[in-house]
Amino acid sequence: MITDNPGVVLVDDHVLLRNGLASLIRSFGRFDVLFEASDGKDLIRKLNTSRRPDIILLDIGMPEMDGYETACYLREHFPEIRVLALTMTDTDSSVARMLNNGAKGYVLKDIDAHGLEQALDSIADKGSYYTETVTEKLIDTVSRLEEPGHRHFRNMLTLNDRELEFMKLVCTEWTYKEIADRMYLSPRTIDGYRDALFEKLNVRTRVGLAMFAVKNGIVQLD
Repeated sequence: MITDNPGVVLVDDHVLLRNGLASLIRSFGRFDVLFEASDGKDLIRKLNTSRRPDIILLDIGMPEMDGYETACYLREHFPEIRVLALTMTDTDSSVARMLNNGAKGYVLKDIDAHGLEQALDSIADKGSYYTETVTEKLIDTVSRLEEPGHRHFRNMLTLNDRELEFMKLVCTEWTYKEIADRMYLSPRTIDGYRDALFEKLNVRTRVGLAMFAVKNGIVQLD
């Protein structure tokens, strides 16, 4: 349990939403909003110069460094910080990936004020917050992981950071050679990534990879 007024940080690329959430959380009376950040990279810069937060409200779809990557970074470098995913993305895979990456709770942005306060209180007092909907999604995900026909879904949850980066770049107009340059890898290594993902995710083309990335929340469409 966090005994003092928990310090909260908001990470979201929508400024008006961040400002509104900050005002709402301050109105609860218990929490100190320390600062806001526009994405994972902005958060990391500010973490090094500000009071360390107890709780971070983290969106998923952000530029530069999204919620999945940010949660992984926080789990590795700041495991004491409790991450609460606050997002519009509600697919089974997004819930599973965020919790697998270290998030202690997952709520949607259509939550009401009482629900958000309840989520923050639970994260502060118990260390986690799982709604009935999230629990159902996790049960469904675990069930599917046991089915042979969902091997590609199981493997998707274990994609490493470089594979995820490659999947995102596949959804751009860059050629494979340009992707190799951006990732500081050889074209042959990129070909290896592509072929391994074809096999792992049971797809056959670049379009198939891109569709899989969008469907499973790896890439967010505007």
